[in-house]
Amino acid sequence: MKLLDQKVALVTGAAQGIGRSIALKFAENGADVIFTDIREDERSQGLMAELEAKGVRAAFFAADASSLEQTKEVCNAVTEKFGRLDVLVNNAGITRDMLLLRMTAEDWERVIRLNLTSVFNYTKVFSSVMMRQRSGSIINMASIVGVNGNAGQANYAASKAGIIGFTKSVAKELGSRNIRSNAIAPGFIETAMTKQLSEEVIEHWKQEIPLRRPGTPDDVAKLALFLASDLSEYITGQVICCDGGLAL
Repeated sequence: MKLLDQKVALVTGAAQGIGRSIALKFAENGADVIFTDIREDERSQGLMAELEAKGVRAAFFAADASSLEQTKEVCNAVTEKFGRLDVLVNNAGITRDMLLLRMTAEDWERVIRLNLTSVFNYTKVFSSVMMRQRSGSIINMASIVGVNGNAGQANYAASKAGIIGFTKSVAKELGSRNIRSNAIAPGFIETAMTKQLSEEVIEHWKQEIPLRRPGTPDDVAKLALFLASDLSEYITGQVICCDGGLAL
C-alpha cells in the first residue's frame, strides 16, 4: 500500500523544478497526477511520459494559472476525467527581482498575479470539488522570503506573505469540511532559477544555512508528500519551512 494510493492530485506550474519533483514523487507513491504549465513544450511532454511510465493515470493542461476562466476550464476537464481531486498543490510562480525604486508596476503586478492570484483561482474553483467529497489537502508554495522579506524581492515577498495569510484563512474556512490547508516555505533550493546566481552568492547562502547545503527539489517534494498523505491528517493552517534552518 502506497501513501497516495487511490488519490488524485493536481500540481500547478509543474513542468520543471519543485513542481516537477512533487508530481513525480506523488506518482511514485500511487497518486494519479494532473499537472499544468503555461504552455506545452518538451519539458511538459517529458514529464507526462515519466508519469505514465510509473503506471498511474496522468494528464497535462496548458493553462495560465492567473486566469480564473482557464482555471475553471481545467477544473471541468479534471472532474470529467477523474471525478474527484484529493490533493491540490499551488506551485506556479515567477520572480521579477528588482530594487523597489527600479521596480515597474508591471514587475509588481505580474508577480502578484501569477504567484498569489493563481492560488486564489485554483483554491476557489477546486475547493467546491473537495467540499462535495468532504475531504482534501491543499498545499501552497510559499517561501522563507514571505516570512523574513528580502532586499530586491518586494513583489515576490509580498506574494508569498499573501499566500501564508491566505493559507491560514482557508484552513479556518474549510476545516469543518475535512479540507486541510498548509503552506511550504522553501529556503535556498537548487533550481534553474538559483543556478543563474554567481558562485559567490551561492557560497554566501551556503554559509548562512545551518545544514551547510542548498536544498533540492526532492527535499521539498518529500514534505509535500507528507502533507498530501493521511500521515498529516490532523495538520492544517501551518507554514512549514524546508530550508535547512536558514530562517532560524
